[in-house]
Amino acid sequence: MNIIVCIKQVPDTSEVKIDPVTKTLIREGVPSIINPEDKNALEEAIRIREKYGGKVTVITMGPQQAEEALREALAMGADEAYLLSDKAFAGADTCATAKTLATMIKKLEYDLVFCGRQAIDGDTAQVGPQLAEQLGIPQVTYVKEIKVEGDSLIVKRTLEDGYEVIKVKMPVLLTATKELNTPRYPSIKGIFEAYREKEVKIVTASELGIDPQEVGLKGSPTRVIATTTPETERAGEIFTGNVKECVQNLVQRLVEKHLI
Repeated sequence: MNIIVCIKQVPDTSEVKIDPVTKTLIREGVPSIINPEDKNALEEAIRIREKYGGKVTVITMGPQQAEEALREALAMGADEAYLLSDKAFAGADTCATAKTLATMIKKLEYDLVFCGRQAIDGDTAQVGPQLAEQLGIPQVTYVKEIKVEGDSLIVKRTLEDGYEVIKVKMPVLLTATKELNTPRYPSIKGIFEAYREKEVKIVTASELGIDPQEVGLKGSPTRVIATTTPETERAGEIFTGNVKECVQNLVQRLVEKHLI
């Protein structure tokens, strides 16, 4: 089974800062990680390959530094990796991102495409569904459980008030939630192979054969007007003492603020 996993390198959200002038994320000096739910997607892809055979390919779009995310994915157990990196891809919204990823995926053989449910730096949950539309394949989102049955999948997806079970024929795109599994840590052997033996293939816009006007900022219908972080207006208060004293103090403060 050929499985493709789309991952994204994102800033560690505990470290995110906003430029007060440009209203964009300050990425310099900020630690980057693989988007958490993309790791769940990768873990599930590796588990399926281990059980049924095949190949796991990871793809990301980003600057050269995104190669680190792909190396980590290779260390976890992915077989090959592609980095879509070109100035023409910069500033892409979810629509342009999906188009670029789809153009690459169409050049590969695949039975199953995985994405994380959403990225922690944007929280749109749009790239997966838009990618499925670009590829012309069915999609199942918010996946928490998967069972392979011949050329089909039995998928359990999370709903606000329960879950839904769907049978879908491959090829199909799935978006993974954190409930799907617990991602593994790379092994020493996996790390060695990822950095010494395996290759991250760099792909540019010209190599993709894609029109620069249809990707990146030029191909993005979305425009971000402003980005802000919540301001803390007052300091928090910590109550000390036993449970009864803390509850009494809390109730008193709530009464003083006319909240109860």
